[in-house]
Amino acid sequence: MSILVLIAWLQGRIGSAGERGASMVEYGLLLGLIAIIAMVAVKAFGAGVSTQFSSINSAVN
Repeated sequence: MSILVLIAWLQGRIGSAGERGASMVEYGLLLGLIAIIAMVAVKAFGAGVSTQFSSINSAVN
């Protein structure tokens, strides 16, 4: 293995690690945003959905 091949391989490994870390941060931010949207939706629609399920339950029983 020549030294040029080794240097190219090391640069490729080091370069891809930085991109992998950046994508993990992006996935973390996306996951956090989805969690916030889900909490807001549950807070906004929770009472109405609960009322609907209660009325359906009493109609079935």
